[in-house]
Amino acid sequence: MSTIVDFLGSDHRACDDLFASAEVAVAQKNWDSARSLFERFQTAMAHHLAMEEEVLFPAFEARTGMSSGPTQVMRMEHEQMRGLLQEMASAVTSADENRYLGLSETLNMLMQQHNLKEENMLYPMSDQVLGGERDGLIRSMEAIAP
Repeated sequence: MSTIVDFLGSDHRACDDLFASAEVAVAQKNWDSARSLFERFQTAMAHHLAMEEEVLFPAFEARTGMSSGPTQVMRMEHEQMRGLLQEMASAVTSADENRYLGLSETLNMLMQQHNLKEENMLYPMSDQVLGGERDGLIRSMEAIAP
């Protein structure tokens, strides 16, 4: 099986692709496509965050004893992203291009910084401390319902 870095990093890229596609559709004022793509992006993000919060973070915290370290920061950023996603959902529903694109710019910056921290720090640390459990953890993350 793959590493946590590879598995979740690949999922980051899949989410990023949906995010970019939705943004293009909004910019083109193709609202039917924008709503559909945004819904797929929002579902993919919810799934990604659930995989981390329900499987990876608890395993990392149990193994390291760190519950107020990197996982706490990631959870706080997840909440910020969820708030932006809710606002973006409202903007895409009301076909408010300027509001959507402004929010998407903020979310994009947050996601880029967040993903770098995860891919360069948290995921490698997780691979290191959870090495023996990694395959089972990845299977558990794959089993999370989208």
